[in-house]
Amino acid sequence: MRLILAFTLTAALLMAGELKLGAPLTLKKQTAIAALETNPAGFVNQTVQVKGRVVEVCEHAGCWMNLVDTKSSAKVRIKVKDGEIVFPKEAIGRIAVAEGTFVKIDLTKDQLIAQLKHEAEENNKKFDPATVTEGKTIYQIRGAGAVVQP
Repeated sequence: MRLILAFTLTAALLMAGELKLGAPLTLKKQTAIAALETNPAGFVNQTVQVKGRVVEVCEHAGCWMNLVDTKSSAKVRIKVKDGEIVFPKEAIGRIAVAEGTFVKIDLTKDQLIAQLKHEAEENNKKFDPATVTEGKTIYQIRGAGAVVQP
């Protein structure tokens, strides 16, 4: 019930204007999402701020959103602990600015299968574990705050 109320409230606020989520943004300079994708090792454990179009949001708990650079096809995930920030589904298609720590996560094959299975279940999508043949290194932003523009 609490999660439904949070989604309803954030949707209403988003319709009214700019939606501020989590901690206030502090950085004055943004990092291009394309730069993170091109040279991820150069940004690991640094606080970064990115701006992009929201293309996907966790449908289950709003615990992550994917942003695409408006000048390229580069993409980055902003991930938070469940309930820490709730990214509303209504943000899809809107521009967002997000800030947090850029992290590297090395997943074994089994960990990757578990993650992809979990995400598929959350988003009511099919997943075939046989499509995963090895582990993977992923990079994402451990989100601290975001602003979704109207």
